[in-house]
Amino acid sequence: MSRIEATFARLAQEGRKALIPFVTTGDPYPETTVELMLAMAEAGADVIELGVPFSDPMADGPVIQRAAERAVRAGIGMPQVLADVRRFRESNQRTPVVLMGYANPIERYGQARFVADAKAAGVDGVLVVDYPPEECEVFAGLMQSADMDPIFLLAPTSTDERMARIAAVARGYVYYVSLKGVTGAGHLDTAAVAAMIPRIRRHVSVPVGVGFGIRDAATARAVADVSDAVVIGSRLVELLEGQPRDNVAATGAKFIREIRAALDA
Repeated sequence: MSRIEATFARLAQEGRKALIPFVTTGDPYPETTVELMLAMAEAGADVIELGVPFSDPMADGPVIQRAAERAVRAGIGMPQVLADVRRFRESNQRTPVVLMGYANPIERYGQARFVADAKAAGVDGVLVVDYPPEECEVFAGLMQSADMDPIFLLAPTSTDERMARIAAVARGYVYYVSLKGVTGAGHLDTAAVAAMIPRIRRHVSVPVGVGFGIRDAATARAVADVSDAVVIGSRLVELLEGQPRDNVAATGAKFIREIRAALDA
């Protein structure tokens, strides 16, 4: 059983929903990422999605684009991302870490080398925005052989056929993109999310997380009522943007505690 699977099983027994924050590695400062991760885990994050900086983050809105640009300028690449995961694992062996990003950094690093090094660092899952399931059978196989979870996206436009194809290879959880557009865009229609989740569950046996457009505790609670996990990225990255170094971890932890309290109320 993977660390992600174990986490969702524990939460199901407790009658609780997973809180999954997203932050970009190296942002707002390269030296604050591990401290921020540890603080969020302590504050109630169940899984941490760690963004791999890339110069052309096509699925991300302005907030996360700026974060990626800052991290790239600071020299953050795949070696630095994996180093931060290793440092996180020195203090935290429980909280799953999912790397989220794009194909280019993995292809440049080398798929087999990436999987081996990510496993050694303590990564539990990988979500690659531009690796559709029919294009990454080899990569998904490498991941599963290393006992790591390949995680895939579903969208409001996903057909039943698409859901079934993803269900065949997805592990850990699936990430339902609740909006048509980029991260941080628009206003979340929770009724539309509630209508879509049963369709997804007819095909997918792993937990369903919902992200894009969740910016506050009330919306997070509404989404949690119909899903297994709430993913929050843009609002968190926005709050961290411009914070002094000494306040980054505290700011992240405060936000996570507020969302955790809403989910558990």
